[in-house]
Amino acid sequence: MSLPLNIDLQQILLHMLNFVLLFGGLYFILYKPVKKFMDGRASRYAEKEEETERRLREAEEAKAEYEDKLRNAESEIAAMKSEAAAQAAADAEAERERALADAEGIRRSAEAEADAEKQRLLRQANREISELAAQAAQKAVYGSAEEAFDSFLDRAERSDGE
Repeated sequence: MSLPLNIDLQQILLHMLNFVLLFGGLYFILYKPVKKFMDGRASRYAEKEEETERRLREAEEAKAEYEDKLRNAESEIAAMKSEAAAQAAADAEAERERALADAEGIRRSAEAEADAEKQRLLRQANREISELAAQAAQKAVYGSAEEAFDSFLDRAERSDGE
């Protein structure tokens, strides 16, 4: 059967059948495994996010506890000062000097801890910036988004294991 413009209906139907078979094959070969991988990846990241939120809540609770202890320490210092004022003048002066020395030591200790934490955070930020710059350079060198994405996933999985 020949249609106008030399169109062969049998060839059109065969091409449509080939397309359906190709589409079905690719669906089962590629789509399902990729979807399964992406769903698993999304669930891993959701678990990590929940863990991070839990740790953040614990850190906030610890911070509140330390702030309460700090307020209690300040009230104890005030009570010690009023008690010292009731004692003899010499005892009051000695107690005040001791409290000032303790406060200075706590302040110095807190400053040293804060400086150490600041240095640690700066090193960590520099390390992360270096890693991001290296990843950006690798992405520019790879040339394709798929290779860069695969490289990023590999590095992310390696850093999770550490």
